[in-house]
Amino acid sequence: MSHLTLDQSLIDHARDLARRIARQVYDDMHRFTTTSVERATLRLMGVDGVDADQVPLPNRLVSHLQDQGLLSHGAAVTVAGAMIEHGLDIQEVAQAVADGRLPLRRPKNEPAARHQADDMAARMCERIAANRGMRAEAIARCGEARTPWLYLIVATGNIYEDIVQARVAAEQGADVIAVIRSTGQSLLDYVPYGATTEGFGGTYATQENFRLMRAALDEVGHKIGRYIRLTNYCSGLCMPEIAAMGAMERLDMMLNDSMYGIIFRDINMQRTFIDQFFSRMVNAYAGIIINTGEDNYLTTADAYEAAHTVLASQLINEQFAYLSGLKPDQMGLGHAFEINPALENGFLWELAHAQLVRQVFPEACLKYMPPTKHMTGNIFKGHIQDALFNVVSVLTQQNIHLLGMMTEAIHTPLMQDRFLAIQNARYVFGNLRDLHEEIQFTPGGQIERRAQEALAETATLLREIEQTGLPAAIAKGTFADISRTLTGGKGLDGVVAKAADYHNPFPALMLPALMLDEERGS
Repeated sequence: MSHLTLDQSLIDHARDLARRIARQVYDDMHRFTTTSVERATLRLMGVDGVDADQVPLPNRLVSHLQDQGLLSHGAAVTVAGAMIEHGLDIQEVAQAVADGRLPLRRPKNEPAARHQADDMAARMCERIAANRGMRAEAIARCGEARTPWLYLIVATGNIYEDIVQARVAAEQGADVIAVIRSTGQSLLDYVPYGATTEGFGGTYATQENFRLMRAALDEVGHKIGRYIRLTNYCSGLCMPEIAAMGAMERLDMMLNDSMYGIIFRDINMQRTFIDQFFSRMVNAYAGIIINTGEDNYLTTADAYEAAHTVLASQLINEQFAYLSGLKPDQMGLGHAFEINPALENGFLWELAHAQLVRQVFPEACLKYMPPTKHMTGNIFKGHIQDALFNVVSVLTQQNIHLLGMMTEAIHTPLMQDRFLAIQNARYVFGNLRDLHEEIQFTPGGQIERRAQEALAETATLLREIEQTGLPAAIAKGTFADISRTLTGGKGLDGVVAKAADYHNPFPALMLPALMLDEERGS
C-alpha cells in the first residue's frame, strides 16, 4: 500500500513536543521513589514469600523501613548492610524483620553495604539476561508466526484452568496468550503469593502463576512448532513488582502504560509516573514488549472526535519508553477500531487512523484493539464488525492483533467463541495477506485528508500540553474525558522523597546511559 502523504515536519515537531513533555515529568519525578519501587528492588535482590499472616515479605520489609525513616535512603543498601552485620542471607533478614527479631538501621559500613547490594543486583541482571537468551533461542528453534500476531485472553480465575484454555488456544492458532488479572488487582498494594485458583473476571498475577503458564506455553510451543508469547498486566499500585516478576519468569509482553492507571483506576499521578519509569526500565532490560492503553480512551470518548488524543498519548508514551531504555520494537503502542458503525464511511476513518499510527511509528510493535464499545450482543453483526477490524489490521500491517469476540457485551468468551474469532482472523489475514502492496490511497482523498486532520489536531494538543504541563492536562480531562489531579487518587502515601545518599543498584546496571546523563546534569 502506498503511504499517506503526511507532513513529516509536523510529525517531527509533534514528537519533539512529546519529548519535552515527558522529560519535564521525569525531571520532576526522579527525585522521588515509591514503596512499590523499593519492594520491586528487594524482590530482584531475592526477597520472596509471605509471613505467618500471609503478608508478602517485601511489604513487611518496606513498611518497617518506612516506619524507621530509612526508606528515603533506598531499601537495597540498608538490607544489604543488615546481611553483612548479622551474617544472614536476604531471605533470613526479611523473615527476622517480619518476626520482630531484627530492627533495621543505617549500615555501619556504607561502602561495603553498597558493594553487597550492587553485587546482588548484578547477579539478578545476569539471570534476566539469560532469560532473554532463552527466548531468542526458543524463537530460533520453534519459529514464530507472521504478524499480525493473534493475541487472545484467558481469564477463568483458576491458573490451572487458564493453562488448559491457553494450550487449546495456541493449538487453534493464537500466537500471544494474555492472562488478564483478577478484577481490582491493580488497586491492591501487594502482590498475592503462590498459585491461585480463585479470581473474579481474571486470574491473579503472581510469580508462581507466571512460572506455571510460561512452562505450559513453552511445552505447547515446542509441540506445535511456534513460539507462544505470554502477556500479563504490569500496571496498578504494584507495577514495578509485576515487572520484576515478569523479568524473572520470562514473560514476553506486559501491559505497561504511563497514564492508564491514573485515568482509569484513579491511582495517584506521582506514584504512577515514578513507578512506570522503573517498571519500564526492567521490562526494557528483560526484552519485554510493553502494550500501552490508548485504546481505552475510545471507550469513554468518541473515537472520531478524540482520535488525536490517542496519537498525542502514543507520542508521550513513546518518549517515556525511550527514557526507560525501551527500543521501538518493544513499544506496543495501543489504538483501537471503535468508531460508531452507524457513522457513514466509518471504515474509511478507521483505516485512516490505523495507517496514520503505522506511519508515525514505523518501527513500533503496534497493538490494535477490536471493537467493544459498539458491540450490542447481536453476534452476527458483531462477527462482521470483527471481520472489518481484521481487514484494517492486515491492510495497515499492525503487529499485535487482539482478537475480537462476537459475544462481546454478552458474556466472558467461551472456548468456542475464541475458536470462531481465530478462524475469522486467519481467514481474513490469509486472503488479504499482500493486498497492502497492490492498492494505493487516493492523493488528497478522504482517507488522506482525515489522517492529516488528526495529525494537525495532535500537534495542536501537544503544544497546549507543553505549555501547561502533563499533570495539568490530565487534570483538565484531556485524555478519555476523565479528570485526575496531582495529589488525588490512591497511593500518594507511598511516594517518598529520596535522600541525598539514596542508592538503588538497578538503574546503573539496566540503564547506564541515562545514569551517565544525570551525572553530567544534562
